[in-house]
Amino acid sequence: MFDRLRKKWKLNSNFQVVIILFVFSITGSAALYVRKAVFDLAGITDATSLWIKVPLYIVTVVPAYQVLFLLFASLLGQFRFAWEFEKKTFSRFIPKKK
Repeated sequence: MFDRLRKKWKLNSNFQVVIILFVFSITGSAALYVRKAVFDLAGITDATSLWIKVPLYIVTVVPAYQVLFLLFASLLGQFRFAWEFEKKTFSRFIPKKK
């Protein structure tokens, strides 16, 4: 499994793959803590309509995840990978010129 990811992501070692997988996992957990804090500050409860919760969830979690991903990757020495991964991810949302 690690060899396939190492080749796909053009990494130097399986250890680097482990570090990056760790970054993905802590980023996801941290983004959910940010969501909880924002929902608590906004007074969102279980009784709040999904029409309010879902857009707020998207507006909160997506940017928080991106920033936290870069932050954690940087702290663990993987900024270059994270930056290239972010650019590739966001390039999919930009329409191609014909």
